[in-house]
Amino acid sequence: MQNKQYDGYRSFQYLDPADLPRTELVQQIGRVPSRRVETTDEQEERVRRLFDEHLVISLHDHCFVSPKDLSGFLEFRRWGREFTGYEGMAASGMDCVFDGMMDGTAMITSRAGWKWDDVIFDIGMRLSDIAHQKMVRLALTTDDIRRAKAEGGIAFVVSLEGSAMIENEVDRIDVLYGLGVRSLGICYSEGNALGAGLKEPADFGLTAFGRRAVKRMNQLGIAIDVSHANDRTSMDTIEASEHPIFITHAGARTLWNSPRLKPDEVIRALAAKGGVIGIEAAPHTTISQANPTHSIESFMEHFAYCVDLVGIDHVAFGPDVLFGDHVGLHGALREALSLGASKGKEPYPTVEYVDGIENPAEAFPNIVRWLVTHGYSDEDIGKALGGNIMRVLDEVWAR
Repeated sequence: MQNKQYDGYRSFQYLDPADLPRTELVQQIGRVPSRRVETTDEQEERVRRLFDEHLVISLHDHCFVSPKDLSGFLEFRRWGREFTGYEGMAASGMDCVFDGMMDGTAMITSRAGWKWDDVIFDIGMRLSDIAHQKMVRLALTTDDIRRAKAEGGIAFVVSLEGSAMIENEVDRIDVLYGLGVRSLGICYSEGNALGAGLKEPADFGLTAFGRRAVKRMNQLGIAIDVSHANDRTSMDTIEASEHPIFITHAGARTLWNSPRLKPDEVIRALAAKGGVIGIEAAPHTTISQANPTHSIESFMEHFAYCVDLVGIDHVAFGPDVLFGDHVGLHGALREALSLGASKGKEPYPTVEYVDGIENPAEAFPNIVRWLVTHGYSDEDIGKALGGNIMRVLDEVWAR
């Protein structure tokens, strides 16, 4: 894998310790004994070459480092300081990450989240920290992504999973664009002025205001995401958008009956307009009847299914992982994340972590190892790692 320009920087090290929350953070690498996909020496050499030759893009992750003790997580979040896992990112092999920030859980002023002031505060604080180091660079254009790889850096795309904070003010989308946002979700689980999340009735779709918002995102050059939208809102958005859109992090509902995963008709409609679905690995999402225990095997089953359904040109990866106890964090934020609404009714084995794809440092190395050991060609691996995403961005972001 390409060496990244990591010099040991830690988040907010430019500040005095008294200015930071007194919270012990988890270690970014080796926190749990998550397994490495086994390869031969020859296969591992091919893995390294693929990382060198192709752009590696995560369509959705949260590259923050969580506290060891999650019992006080909400109070920790009120500091508004999101600690970025630079050490883990340097080991990840990623050239670019669409980082979901903390958007709905940026609860600085509100226990409900998704407030305009909190989201703006979260973006500004995160980018302030990023500005004090060299490896991770804010990406505003596709040239920024290509340049980051060429120079041993990691392009950072500011992404928000929902649009509740714009309320009924479409010009706020321009403000977000001006602050660096380049990927924006229509909604999270709850409905908002744009449309319906997966928590809402099936016949509630994209609103008239939502159509204005989609047009404004098209005009500005913001990638549109429907990962958390319900089926009708997803279909309406695909139809309304002038450009291809993303499902940045989801899987196939055919494999597991969960509202959080997308039905075949939505995935097909997305692909028919040139869009891309990123396969996600957040705990207990991309499982299946064949692999109900969440691991890299069930995760990659969703990848293979979507490739068979719509072709390799429309599938990528949005692991949606972080540095820390993701399962524990879901417990701490269960209400804020509407986890009850996102799970299917069928029982499944719970896990402490998703074996083989537990955090951003190991996600793409193991994804590429899996693809190599399962016979995918270099060309198809390059498309899935970043080529498909760049094809969409070269159209959507071009201005």
